Amino acid sequence: MKYIIIGGDAAGMSAAMEIIRNDKDAEILTLEKGGVYSYGQCGLPYTISGIIPSTDALIARSVDTFRNKYGIDARIYHEVNKLDPEKKVVHATNVLTEEKFKYEYDKLLVATGASPHIPDWKGIDLKHVHSLKTIPDAHKIMNDMGKDINDITIVGGGYIGLEMAESFKMMDKHVRIIQRGKHLANIFDEDMALLIHEEASKQGIEVVINENVQAINGEQIVESIQTDCNVYKTDLVLIATGITPNTNFLKDTGIIFNAKNAIQVNRHMETSIKDIYAAGDCAVHYHIVKEKDDYIPLGTTANKQGRIAGFNMVGVQRPFSGITGSSIIKFMNVSLGKTGLSEKEAQSLNLPYEMIKLETNNIAGYYPGGKSILIKLIYRNDNHQLLGGQVIGEEGVDKRIDVLSTALFNRMTMRDLEDLDLCYAPPYNSTWDPIQQAARRHSWR
Repeated sequence: MKYIIIGGDAAGMSAAMEIIRNDKDAEILTLEKGGVYSYGQCGLPYTISGIIPSTDALIARSVDTFRNKYGIDARIYHEVNKLDPEKKVVHATNVLTEEKFKYEYDKLLVATGASPHIPDWKGIDLKHVHSLKTIPDAHKIMNDMGKDINDITIVGGGYIGLEMAESFKMMDKHVRIIQRGKHLANIFDEDMALLIHEEASKQGIEVVINENVQAINGEQIVESIQTDCNVYKTDLVLIATGITPNTNFLKDTGIIFNAKNAIQVNRHMETSIKDIYAAGDCAVHYHIVKEKDDYIPLGTTANKQGRIAGFNMVGVQRPFSGITGSSIIKFMNVSLGKTGLSEKEAQSLNLPYEMIKLETNNIAGYYPGGKSILIKLIYRNDNHQLLGGQVIGEEGVDKRIDVLSTALFNRMTMRDLEDLDLCYAPPYNSTWDPIQQAARRHSWR
């Protein structure tokens, strides 16, 4: 069986490893547009700040490892620009030499990921204007971080924007975040996002909200950034306005996409065309709480979907269980965790809901070293099923989000949360965990 995988990172290589384990006669060809395989993109901000000493530390398996140890024909600098589903042929170009290739397959996985969304602003091509998605992107930013870079502007206050604000601040730069909406971190509700703004203010990070960038000014190097309200002098600009699935080369194939141009797949990672699968940031993700497909591109999901695709490509029937939309962000001295639905999402789905918000201690109140933690729970007011949670604090956020995510995965109610047998000792927790303290305050009327 000839397998072709387009994309050499999380989803693609997770699939490749499952194919190897389950089909001893597999012939696997992987085509990667860049020069690096299987690396942790989420670690890039921490290499720029110096917390992680080198981008080499982010590489899980090298190209040579896939070739020599696992027998995968792992190609680099191969960009796929056309797919013929009827003939089962993939057309690719070597991006360095422009040499053309075509390869036949029996089964194909599209794991092309996503690329930063780059707005069509004047000055977007000036020097010292960057985005961040790949190791080469990180190297370009690091190469620009000379003594003349003192004022940095980040456009976008999502995952990358907040993590890079921390990284630049650690390098003693003046950092500004421009957000076109009314608060940073749109996955959070506004009342929770206020804590993020407070932390930014404490750390001397300038936050500009409700302004739309219109242009980047300068001759050859960026000098300022212009919004619909102001002009800000700056030495470097980071564009962090979201990502777009890498699916344009599939537009004439008959493959079905969702509204965000992510590939529509079923629970077995199959597309609308036989023998073509898709996984990761280029595909949709079934949301357990929403009970419908969504698009929340994260590395954890890409790895899981890739593994599921690999199983199904070799005939091992295993469905993708879905996501709860769990994520966590470290921003200076606080952690920002969210899982399931926010109030905004519950409203958009017309769900009957109520919410509880509680500020308490992350450990026993009498034990020294405790930190304040703010918890917000969203639940249905008809059957009391948990819908989502948001947690912000200095310590203990990850534990609570993971518990809430597990509860969402199992469609638990608020009373189920109360009944959970969670570990307790004064240095770690209260007799009632903070999420249980919040759950006990919900209404049973």
